[in-house]
Amino acid sequence: MSTRAENRKKNSRAENEKAGKMKRGTLTRFVGIWGIFFITPPNVAVSQTSTATFDVTIEIVAECEVTSTQTLDFGPAGVLTTEIDAASDIEVTCTPDVAYSIGLDEGTGDGATTSVRRMTGAGETIDYGLFQDAARNVNWGNAPPTDTVSATGTGSAQVYTVYGRVPPQATPSEGIYSDTITVTVTY
Repeated sequence: MSTRAENRKKNSRAENEKAGKMKRGTLTRFVGIWGIFFITPPNVAVSQTSTATFDVTIEIVAECEVTSTQTLDFGPAGVLTTEIDAASDIEVTCTPDVAYSIGLDEGTGDGATTSVRRMTGAGETIDYGLFQDAARNVNWGNAPPTDTVSATGTGSAQVYTVYGRVPPQATPSEGIYSDTITVTVTY
C-alpha cells in the first residue's frame, strides 16, 4: 500500500504541477495581453489620422482700378499775367494685357469743358488746362481714343503724370479756387 499511496501522491503531485504550469502560462498570456492597457498612462489617447484633399482656386478677370491720385496744386499766385504750371500723378492698376484708356472729365466749374476747365471760388472762376505731355500741347480729355491716354495693363501700378497750366487771364478776387476732376478708366 505504501507504494500505491506513494505512486498516487507522485501522480497527484505531477498532475498538480502540470495544471499549475498551464494555469501560470495562461495567466502569463492573459497578463501579457492586458498589460499593454495597464502600462499606457491614463488619459492618453491613441491617435489615428484620416486625410483628404481640397482644391484652392481663383479666377482673375479683366479689371482696372485707379489706385492713387494726387492734388494738382498751382500754389499761391498774385496777378495772373504769366503761365503757372503744376503736375500731379495718377496711378492705375490693370490685369495683364488689358487695353485701357484714362479720361479726365471737365470738372465741376461753371461752363467748363475738357479743353477749358474752371476752378471756382469767391463767386468767380480761373481757367486752366490739363495735358498729357510736359510741353502742355496735348489736351487730356474724356473721349477715348481722341484725347485720352491709352495703355496696356501689366498687373502692377502704372503712373501717369497730369500736366496742368493756368494761362494768363484777368485776375479774379482774392480767395481759394478749386475744382474736382473725375478720372475714368475704360477697359
